[in-house]
Amino acid sequence: MDDDEHGRYFVQSMERGIAVIRAFSADRHEMTLAEIAKATGTSRATARRFVLTLVDLGYMAVAADGRHFRLTARVLELGFAYLSTLSLAEIAVPHLEQLVAEVAESSSMAVLDGDDVVYVSRVPTRRIMSVSISIGTRLPAHATSLGRVLLADLDDERLGTYLDRASLRPLTARTITSREALLAELEKVRAQGWCLVDQELEDGVISIGTRIRNEPGQVVAGVNLATHVRRGDADWVRETLLPPLLHTAARIEAELHITG
Repeated sequence: MDDDEHGRYFVQSMERGIAVIRAFSADRHEMTLAEIAKATGTSRATARRFVLTLVDLGYMAVAADGRHFRLTARVLELGFAYLSTLSLAEIAVPHLEQLVAEVAESSSMAVLDGDDVVYVSRVPTRRIMSVSISIGTRLPAHATSLGRVLLADLDDERLGTYLDRASLRPLTARTITSREALLAELEKVRAQGWCLVDQELEDGVISIGTRIRNEPGQVVAGVNLATHVRRGDADWVRETLLPPLLHTAARIEAELHITG
């Protein structure tokens, strides 16, 4: 394309510089100037100017034979700059989509806000709850797997404040409503790093959740899978859904650490 097709703002030299970087791949991790010129559709002299500029900037290096050139790790900074602009929810969505495709169950991410969890990401499969859940939905923390993995991370003072304030109301006949029972459950969740809630939020619905930590090790969100008892009981959920859930959480954390 010429400048008229792109617009007057278009800087062709930048386009060519990016083309040099993009010319490299797993199959072409080192190239000569002639090979770079051919891959980018430029003359050898033009390719040389761009390559030497990128070498000066630290994005490329000369190979040991003095003829070939390769990208350096500094090129990763260009990708990190993009990743650093993503929110936690944006980072999580592709991983949740992959998880849902794998297990065919709905997955969500939530953060703790007061006495509730607030959903910040959600990838549904089919409707298994009478409550419609979408981004921004609030549910009581004490009766959800997401809420419990987040509550379990609170220090004693903050957890005590929550328990003094929160209404541990029953949502089903199975809901934990006593302070002592909830504390015991949270201690178990804290030790194992995940939580299974069996029909405490809604009859027929089982969910299993785990925490997401940032690079300093702080719990910043919870992620879960939810299913219906028609699909399997609590043991089935633990055996079948927990491993891929933990694997997904680890992938989200790894990407979150890069952006941090």
